[in-house]
Amino acid sequence: MVKKQAGTGPLSRRPDNSAFKQQRLPAWSPSLTAKTVLPTFYILSLVCLLLGIWLVITVENTYQLKVDYTNSGSCERCFELRKNATNAKIPCQCFVNFIVPKLFQGDVFFYYGLRNFHQNLRRYMDSRDDAQMVGRKKNLKTPSSYCAPPFDYDAGGVPIAPCGAVANSLFNDSFSVTYHPTTARSALVPLYRKGIAWYTDKNVKFRNPPTNGTFTLQQAFEGTTRPLYWQRPVYDLDQSDPLNNGFINDDLIIWMREAAFPNFKKLYGVLSRSQGPFTEGLPAGNYSISINYNYPVEYFRGGKEVVISTVSWFGGQNHFLPIAYLVTSGLILVTSFVLTAVYVKVGKKGKNMEE
Repeated sequence: MVKKQAGTGPLSRRPDNSAFKQQRLPAWSPSLTAKTVLPTFYILSLVCLLLGIWLVITVENTYQLKVDYTNSGSCERCFELRKNATNAKIPCQCFVNFIVPKLFQGDVFFYYGLRNFHQNLRRYMDSRDDAQMVGRKKNLKTPSSYCAPPFDYDAGGVPIAPCGAVANSLFNDSFSVTYHPTTARSALVPLYRKGIAWYTDKNVKFRNPPTNGTFTLQQAFEGTTRPLYWQRPVYDLDQSDPLNNGFINDDLIIWMREAAFPNFKKLYGVLSRSQGPFTEGLPAGNYSISINYNYPVEYFRGGKEVVISTVSWFGGQNHFLPIAYLVTSGLILVTSFVLTAVYVKVGKKGKNMEE
């Protein structure tokens, strides 16, 4: 019996004997010499240096102001009140004064910030049901197993919408900012609170159950209940705008996009530059924030703040990338000096570095 040669026959997986498949194509193999490598290192160092300087200038032209209100000013009373969960339904309003040192010119963005809140925990991030928040009736009343007790059904077995720990921990503080000029009456800072979510989130990823002229959003959510820590049901999150309720509520959508780090900020509103002294931006002067203090932070030893910022093409004020480029430029430059010294001392004498 003749033994069949391995790798042959109609079922063989051996590549064709061609230049391309057998890797015999002509190729260029550069000769790495001191005269080619050292200039490359110096050029890379210069490029990183110029990019770092450019980004530093860009970042310095953006302005950011953080106003901590965890227990500042009159918010200390609210902070103590929220330590006890039984006081969750007792309203508490407080005020914090602050100063804007210079004109924030152009578009100004207002954020709320949380510190030491780990939205990136795996079990927390998994505790949600994206299929439910697409608005399909078959998924609305059957929460995913990812939501897990007690965030899928309440004590009476009624399905929660939206379910999960992410939705349950929705940030529910609200605030308004007032400008106090020295020569005129105080003016409320106008903010755009709608249209601040991503278009794809608002129109694709999050959708409400279908309704019509006679079938309201409240009726669409019948048979479900609100999350455990919410004060209002999902169909009544925004009492001032019926079109901003349900799963397409801007604040809910923004919160559902989890942050990667424990200290983060999320968009709350954008300055409306169509009226009063705010046409050029946020003027310098004295301001105050009126806060409806609802969100407890004592349980995770966190903090809350309002962040006011301008942006550029690079985004907000973030020094990480400029510093990274400058440090990289310095490291490459030091490496270049070391290689140059070695070449001058060794490369020209004895064996050449080309070999």
